[in-house]
Amino acid sequence: MAGANATAGDSHATAAGQPAADASTDDLPVFPGDLPAFAVQLRRMHGEVGRVIHQYAARRNLHATDVQALAAILDAPEPMTPSRLRAVLGLTSGAVTACIDRLERAGQVRRVREDADRRVVHLHYAADARAAARTHFRPLADALRQAGADFDADELSVALRFLTALNDALAQVSGESAGR
Repeated sequence: MAGANATAGDSHATAAGQPAADASTDDLPVFPGDLPAFAVQLRRMHGEVGRVIHQYAARRNLHATDVQALAAILDAPEPMTPSRLRAVLGLTSGAVTACIDRLERAGQVRRVREDADRRVVHLHYAADARAAARTHFRPLADALRQAGADFDADELSVALRFLTALNDALAQVSGESAGR
């Protein structure tokens, strides 16, 4: 039987609960923490955030992909274009067009043509929709504040650095299963 720290479905766990070495992880650095515990907590956080996102989508009659698109538009360091949104979401051009059309009809986004080059379209979060999203997602910000209250600025800086590195690494993961 696998150790108490092994994750469900981990067929490569040793008796100590750590994943057994296999060819796919031989070239990776050793994770100095409790990898299964991190995996459990990340899945749990993903589920909790997903639950709030799905509630928002249902209340606004949106698809979960539409909410992902809104987040991408909100978080973009520069004005979002349909082609960049396609790349971020990993969707086809037609699927992104349908998503933007739904968001525009729902009053969530506006398409704005650039003055210098009218072929370029920027997507902007509608002001009313942004306010509604802030209201709905405020409990997530409150939970972040509450959880962070027990940590000092240096600890939070390390946590942010870890999450940033993790997201950067996850962005490099393909949708294909390795070795299959």
